[in-house]
Amino acid sequence: MNIDNGNVTAVGVAPPAPLHVGGPNIGNREAFLARVNDILDRRWLSNNGQYVQEFEKRIAEIAGVRNAIAMCNATVALEIAARALGFQGEVIVPSYTFIATAHALQWQGIKPVFADIDPRTHNICPSDVRKKITKHTTGIVGVHLWGRGCNAEELDTIAEHHGIDVMYDASHAFGCTRGGKAIGGFGKCEVFSFHATKFINSLEGGAVVTDSDELADKIRLMRNFGFKGHDNVVYPGINGKMNEVCAAMGITSLEAMKEIIAVNRVNYESYREGLTGVPGISLIDYDPLEKNNYQYVVIEVNPAVCPVSRDKIVACLQSKNVIARKYFWPGCHRMEPYRTLQPGIGEGLPCTKVVADRVVVLPTGQGISRDQISWICGLIREETGARTKA
Repeated sequence: MNIDNGNVTAVGVAPPAPLHVGGPNIGNREAFLARVNDILDRRWLSNNGQYVQEFEKRIAEIAGVRNAIAMCNATVALEIAARALGFQGEVIVPSYTFIATAHALQWQGIKPVFADIDPRTHNICPSDVRKKITKHTTGIVGVHLWGRGCNAEELDTIAEHHGIDVMYDASHAFGCTRGGKAIGGFGKCEVFSFHATKFINSLEGGAVVTDSDELADKIRLMRNFGFKGHDNVVYPGINGKMNEVCAAMGITSLEAMKEIIAVNRVNYESYREGLTGVPGISLIDYDPLEKNNYQYVVIEVNPAVCPVSRDKIVACLQSKNVIARKYFWPGCHRMEPYRTLQPGIGEGLPCTKVVADRVVVLPTGQGISRDQISWICGLIREETGARTKA
C-alpha cells in the first residue's frame, strides 16, 4: 500500500487468500471445541439435545418471542413454515432475494408470485403486493433485506384484509429491529439463517421463531417426522433437525455477537470513509435509531454518474482475489425454472431490475482488516478514476 499525505492507493497489497462476502466468523475456538468434546463424551449427537435446546432458548430471547425451533438449515425452515401455515396455490414474494426464498415454495408445488421492490429500501413493495393478490393467493413472504426491516406493518394489514397469512424471511436480520421491535415477532412466524456465511453461524442451520405456541408445536412435529413421543406418528413430517455440533457452534457465535457486530460496524464505516467522493457510488444506509448487525456492506453503482460499469468494478475486484458479489442479480424471476414458467413477468418488476443491475456486496466480518478495506477502496477509486482520498 502506498500512503502519501494520507492518501491510500491500491499498489502492492494483495490479500494472502481470497476475501469473500460472508467469510465465516469463528468466535472462541477453545469454547467451541470444549463443547464438541462434551457432546462426544455425552454421546448425544442429535435429536433435540441440550445444546439445541440452549441455542433455541437464546435465539428466542434475542428475537423477543416465546418459541424458536432450530433447523438443519434455513431453506428447510422456510419450507416447513410455509407448509405449517397451509400455503398453497400462489404466494407473493419479492424477486429481489436469495433464490431459496422462491425455491422453498416452488419445491412444494406453490407458485411464487413475484412482487417488485422499493428502490430506496430494496425491500418488497406493499403497493405492488396489493396488485398481485388474486383469488389463488394464500400467503405473503416478506424479506428483511440487508437486515433492514421491510414494511411489516403494511404487509400484515394487507394479509389481514384478504384473510391470508404472512411470514418473513429474516435470514439477514438476526439481532435487528424495526420500529424498535426485535425482528422475529412479525407476522405468523419468521425464519432466521445461521449458515456459515451469516454473521452468527451454526456451521449450517436456521430457525423458525414465533409467538404462537400452536404453530410452534406443529413445526416441531414436522421437523421430526411427525413423532409425538416414542412410536407415535401423528403428522406427516421430514427430518429438519439441527444436530448438537451445529448448535454448539451457534452458541459460541452468540457469545461473540456484540464483538462481531462491533467489527462489522467499524468495517462499514471504513468503507464509507474510503469510498466517499467516488462518483456514482453510494453505500446503503442503516437507520441509527434501529439495531442492525451490519452484516452486509452494500454499494450501488449509478450508471448515469459512475465512469465505469458495475460489472467492470466487480471484475476488477475479483481479478485481485476480492470476491465481491452482485447480490441478488439477476433476480429470481430471471432464473430457472421461473423465467421459463413465467415468461415476461420481468415487465412488471422495473425497480427489481434497476437495483439488481446496480448492487455490489463487499467483504466484511472478522476475517478482513482495515488495511485490506483501504486497499479495496483504493482499487475501486483507481478503477473509477477517482482521486485518492485525502
